[in-house]
Amino acid sequence: MKAWILMVLALMLPVVAMAEEKEGEPKVAYINLSPPFVGNYALDGGPKLRVYKADVALRVTGDAAATAVKHHEPLIRNQLVALFTQQGVDNMSNVEAKEKLRQEALKQVQQVMESEEGKPIVEDLLFNNLIVQ
Repeated sequence: MKAWILMVLALMLPVVAMAEEKEGEPKVAYINLSPPFVGNYALDGGPKLRVYKADVALRVTGDAAATAVKHHEPLIRNQLVALFTQQGVDNMSNVEAKEKLRQEALKQVQQVMESEEGKPIVEDLLFNNLIVQ
């Protein structure tokens, strides 16, 4: 009976060690840029007014990264507004184009953080919602 208990304890040891490692890792945080981005795009002089609304979240790891992103949020928002307003109808009309826009937005946010903090910090940019009319 004692041998069985020792065997069970020996098998559980790696599980306990893995749980301890996960507790020590920095936590992932999602920072919602609030309020949502709302504005005009495709300002080509055409008769139709085009409007977008984008709910954006940024994924970072660790409290220091989250604090840095919140500190630079006005600059990040400015960069994203400039990016969104430059888009044409083709860049906002289908899933593939929206994915390219998401990747470009991530790249721009990472460039802002690189210039301000010395490293990209933001790991991913997510559109919680992207509506175009």
